[in-house]
Amino acid sequence: MIPGGQPNMQALLQQAQKMQQDLAAAQQELAETEVEGTAGGGLVKATVSGAGELRALVIDPKAVDPEDTETLADLVVAAVHSATDAAQELQQSKLGPLAQGLGGGLPGLF
Repeated sequence: MIPGGQPNMQALLQQAQKMQQDLAAAQQELAETEVEGTAGGGLVKATVSGAGELRALVIDPKAVDPEDTETLADLVVAAVHSATDAAQELQQSKLGPLAQGLGGGLPGLF
């Protein structure tokens, strides 16, 4: 604060720029980081970026039963859900502290 009770606008702008740079760096790191989710004891594996983008899906041939495609579909959904949960946890750990520095939250990120 400068005399008269006014905030130092230059300092506030510098702080906001640093927080914006930190946020951009964290978002880039999330986009490059991959997390995995599995289902059926590892029969189906989904890989998702930290930003939540599905990158890969691996299905063990043992999970493929032409007579029961519903179970396979359920395993795929469960693996993707597991990977997405892991990505959300990663987002929270990377972006949560930055969001709190911006006054408690960034709408739409979580």
